[in-house]
Amino acid sequence: MEALIFASPRPVPVDALAGAAGVSDEEAQAALARLETQLADRGLRLQRTRGRIQLVSAPEAAPYIEALLGLDVDLRLSQAAMETLAIVAYAQPVTRPQVESIRGVGSDSTLRTLLSAGLIEDLGRADTLGRPILYGTTFEFLQQFGLKEPGDLPPLEPTQESTGDEAESPAEH
Repeated sequence: MEALIFASPRPVPVDALAGAAGVSDEEAQAALARLETQLADRGLRLQRTRGRIQLVSAPEAAPYIEALLGLDVDLRLSQAAMETLAIVAYAQPVTRPQVESIRGVGSDSTLRTLLSAGLIEDLGRADTLGRPILYGTTFEFLQQFGLKEPGDLPPLEPTQESTGDEAESPAEH
């Protein structure tokens, strides 16, 4: 499994790994779990998203890799882009109208910026009126934020509104 993932130029579906290795999907998943455990104390990690897997460098190795390769990786996103990226990350798959409903402002140009930065991708079309594009995060997003899979995002903190602990305004008395 390790050699197959290493040789793949892009994230590879687990079923394709299983087929190439001549094993069942369950055997492939078990082998990947073993590999993930073996890599835990090394400089590589397995990264998973939407049934695809990729071998990547460990997040803690990033500064050394950047120095070795002479990379100046300085991802700077505007507040609007960070808000939009957070919505996509936590609500994926999500449409532009859904993002705009949450943010309360138009997000078309911000979504285009995130698409061109490779942090989000088009996942297809929703089965609703107008068939809007569904957006989700990419492997690049996971790498930039040091995550193995989308489920590794930190939990959202409840807001006062959602907990019902907000203070009453004087008009409510």
